Amino acid sequence: MKTVMDFLRDQGIEVPHLCYHPSLGPIQTCDLCLVSADGKLVRACAEPYREGMTIETGSEAVKAVRMEAMDRILSQHELYCTVCENNNGNCEIHNTVKQMKVDRQNLPFQAKSYPVDDSHPFYRYDPDQCILCGRCVEACQNLQVNETLSIDWEAKTPRVIWDGGSSIDESSCVSCGHCVTVCPCNALMEKTMIGEAGFLTGIQPDTLRSMIEITKEAEPGYRELIAVSDMEEKMRRKEIRRTKTVCTYCGVGCSFDIWTKGRDILKVEPQPEAPANGISTCVKGKFGWDFINSPKRLTRPLVRRGERFYETSWEEALSLAAEKFTEVKESGGPDALGFIASSKCTNEEAYLMQKLARSVIGTNNVDNCSRYCQTPATKGLFRTVGYGGDAGSIRDIAEADLVITVGSNTADSHPVLATRIKRAHKLHGQKLVVVDLLEHEMAERADLFLRPESSTDFVWLAAVTRYIVDQGWHDTVFIEERVNGLDDYVDSLNPFTLDYAESVTGIPREKLIRLAEMLRDADSTCILWAMGVTQHTGGSDTSTAISNLLLITGNYGRPGTGAYPLRGHNNVQGTSDFGALPNVFPGYESVEDESVRRRYEREWGGELPKKAGLDNHSMLDSILKGGIRSLYIIGEDTAFSDSNSHHVQEAFRQLDFMVVQDLFLTKTARFADVVLPASPSLEKEGTFVNTERRVQRLYQAIDPLGDSRPDWIILRDLARRLGADWPYDHPGAVMAEAAKLASMFAGVTYDRLEGYKSLQWPVAPDGTDAPFLYADGFPTSDGKARLVPMPWTAPRRTEGGYDLLLNNGRMLEHFHEGNMTYRSRGIRHKVPSAYVEVSTELAAERGIRDGARVKLVSPFGEETVYALVSSRVRKKELYLSIHTDQASVNTLTGSDVDRATHTPAYKEVHVRLETLDRDPVCPLPGHHPRYGRKNPQTGVEVERKWQREDYDFPRGKGERKNGRTH
Repeated sequence: MKTVMDFLRDQGIEVPHLCYHPSLGPIQTCDLCLVSADGKLVRACAEPYREGMTIETGSEAVKAVRMEAMDRILSQHELYCTVCENNNGNCEIHNTVKQMKVDRQNLPFQAKSYPVDDSHPFYRYDPDQCILCGRCVEACQNLQVNETLSIDWEAKTPRVIWDGGSSIDESSCVSCGHCVTVCPCNALMEKTMIGEAGFLTGIQPDTLRSMIEITKEAEPGYRELIAVSDMEEKMRRKEIRRTKTVCTYCGVGCSFDIWTKGRDILKVEPQPEAPANGISTCVKGKFGWDFINSPKRLTRPLVRRGERFYETSWEEALSLAAEKFTEVKESGGPDALGFIASSKCTNEEAYLMQKLARSVIGTNNVDNCSRYCQTPATKGLFRTVGYGGDAGSIRDIAEADLVITVGSNTADSHPVLATRIKRAHKLHGQKLVVVDLLEHEMAERADLFLRPESSTDFVWLAAVTRYIVDQGWHDTVFIEERVNGLDDYVDSLNPFTLDYAESVTGIPREKLIRLAEMLRDADSTCILWAMGVTQHTGGSDTSTAISNLLLITGNYGRPGTGAYPLRGHNNVQGTSDFGALPNVFPGYESVEDESVRRRYEREWGGELPKKAGLDNHSMLDSILKGGIRSLYIIGEDTAFSDSNSHHVQEAFRQLDFMVVQDLFLTKTARFADVVLPASPSLEKEGTFVNTERRVQRLYQAIDPLGDSRPDWIILRDLARRLGADWPYDHPGAVMAEAAKLASMFAGVTYDRLEGYKSLQWPVAPDGTDAPFLYADGFPTSDGKARLVPMPWTAPRRTEGGYDLLLNNGRMLEHFHEGNMTYRSRGIRHKVPSAYVEVSTELAAERGIRDGARVKLVSPFGEETVYALVSSRVRKKELYLSIHTDQASVNTLTGSDVDRATHTPAYKEVHVRLETLDRDPVCPLPGHHPRYGRKNPQTGVEVERKWQREDYDFPRGKGERKNGRTH
């Protein structure tokens, strides 16, 4: 719907407003956007525009009612701009007062009777400064859809409340920061801004009160106050730097401005133009940056002498690394070395890592951590549709009629992407099916929740696909025109009846039929999956089955359709895209294709290895067999994150020489002979690729800490010491070379990625990108997709009394090994330590209470951890997060892997549980949002404001009362 405000903006006319936000839509609480339309006063933000309307925006009558509305707002908000932390050019009350040329207010400021809520670790709420615009409520209810905030319109003095009236810290608030981002003033403020943002803001409260009164006396009119505060704001801009960056956590690819003052990070400010996230963030992206300035950061190179590390110079460290790599290559050949790139690093750094391995050393033994999570999904997509990435964009997921998530705790693992599903489901009628072992938030919201037995997703997928074909519900036109292999594929489905699926998966056939009917009835379907699918011995086959189901139902090549494997790390997609894999060059071209190899040989100079190299898993086996003798690992804590960590660490002990490049002295770094201090994303430039194939640019916000260096510089300097002539002086030069060689990125340039611009691969030479794939065919020899028959192989069951399934995965607050998030005091406040979730049934059976210390024992190791009794797990299933070495799941995992890709079968772990003591020391504090009580509602519910006896619509032509014409 086009509103009057939209029409006026198209004409270049800006109407004053405070409650309206382009990412939230009309809220209708501030009454500042009043205009006269066909002789009636209307709110421009909500009034539908009709062709031929007569609209007045500048008449005296309109100005008078707007000024009345502003008077009401200023009676709730005290203007003291010069000494306010929010005087940074983006305070919308300040800017609107200036726009409307307000000099004085007729209604005096009235303090409210509520104290400041300072309980939360990351932000505070000051009711006295709150104008009750409702933006924070709208953002929480209908954008983040956490449904924590509301306005108590029936209170004598209305205010914003959390969970109906608890303190912020004890509420269901998940610290996403949406409310702080959209607040138009200083009512909601990041604590990192308080006392730091301005020249006069670090003042004690009593002194501040005096300063405010002095300011009012010295600046009797608002024009003077605004003029002085504008001068002070310009001075602030010289102190505070605002830099666009891309989040360093999950694969959603949120981008935002980060505000820094020296090395201090003052705030993260997302922008509406950010292509993946808009104004959305999660707790980690908004507040989880303390690790940048951690005193545990590595700041100088380290070399091992005996059992100890000693600081050294870059010259010595790099020369030693080059000397030892050369010795190993000369004595054992180039394949005696292995290289592991980082999904945390940039595309340019991944490109240089694989170039170092192939061109300088002469081996294809290069891999990255996609091997641990998403390589099976990529394999399944390459088998069927030809590209190993998302079929479309996050927008397509939001626009789909039906979304199915499989093995994905989306709200915890990809929280901003989950908000788009929750919003579409709540507001726009999208249907949601969740298939998972864990009854998490998305399962609670789902229209249909399926809870299969572990490792059986392939079976129900095949059974539902067969049922759709048997009923004649498959898309015969799409298949005939665009898909090969139907007959053989249908024959392969013969064993998978609904009865068989029920017996194997435990899902009642009635629910499987309902799912098939939902697929039949939906015009467009997206299927999302993550590690709950891929980290099994049949992960690639199950990913193939997902794509097969989408092909059978015609859900490729149209908006709102397709396959979406959700990438777990900020650049796990890009690290693979840019060639850090043992079998492909950048752009997924085979290293065994002679024509491709010759192209790289001409550019790089010299002969390249002809056979695919070893992946992470095979490298470890090779070490133990005496093949690989040296490893170079960047930004991966492999000793912690790879399965069967005892096996991994034994392999590391057998290496002749090992180099680790990281931010911290990780568990893996402790095995190294040389440790090189690297720089995180805020300290360098480059690009990332997010889960939707979106290439985005990040800019350097602060200088590298100490003597640490960006990874691309370290790689360049090491290559030079190994005899290579690498001329790169900026990451843009690296991208230019990659774009020249890999057609997938042919049109990618830094100019085309300037600011918040982005490109989704494949990118044509003229810069035309592909937000949506397969509309004109599939990247195969005949342009058709392939239905791929796959058998199901049941997972190996652990014998010997290991009677409990140890499911494992991510949580919202922490990330990966916890090396970054456990350094955040605020995040630790919410989740201070590890815990294992135990079902209520198992707890009752074995007398386990919250906080009981238990030992988990597998055939491969044991861990001690505190128990949390939880309704999220059932029967003999446990859940342990992967984010801390306080209880490392990989002490317990084995060496079983996906048959096609060698991705570890992290999810196929069986343990026994021993209770060590029963003294309750609950590992999850009572102020965790899980214990809050959400307050779902339709939004701000402004009608309740209009019903208040003390509310009158601002008087004017076409008089209204209580929000309506009368």
